[in-house]
Amino acid sequence: MLWVKALHIVFVVSWFAGLFYLPRIFVNLAMETDAASTERLLLMGRKLFRFMTMLAVPAVVFGLWLYLGYGIGRGTGQGWMHAKLALVLVLIGYHHGCGVLLRKFEAGRNARSHKFYRWFNELPVLVLLAVVILVVVKPF
Repeated sequence: MLWVKALHIVFVVSWFAGLFYLPRIFVNLAMETDAASTERLLLMGRKLFRFMTMLAVPAVVFGLWLYLGYGIGRGTGQGWMHAKLALVLVLIGYHHGCGVLLRKFEAGRNARSHKFYRWFNELPVLVLLAVVILVVVKPF
């Protein structure tokens, strides 16, 4: 089970790298006026989104394997796990939302400023902080 845990951590960290970087590409896209630069940023965004999706799948699969293998989340005193799973759902939704925003940029329909994307970029940081605290401290 330690191999599964190690792989889960590696894929989660890798997935988060994409969750941190793709919105930074959105910041640049929202500010860019040059067509060639915009196309280069869109290409980077498309490639990154595909890659981070391929990383998210094993992160979730190994996480479910751990959840089922350890039996965590059942019984009393496991509220931290339920909160963590809720935050994982938020991250999956955020990931999906990044894909929606990327498609809007590709279609030339972005209606948000670079300031919005700077704030949008902070959500996965806050979720990561909460998840790490929940897993390590197990406050409830």
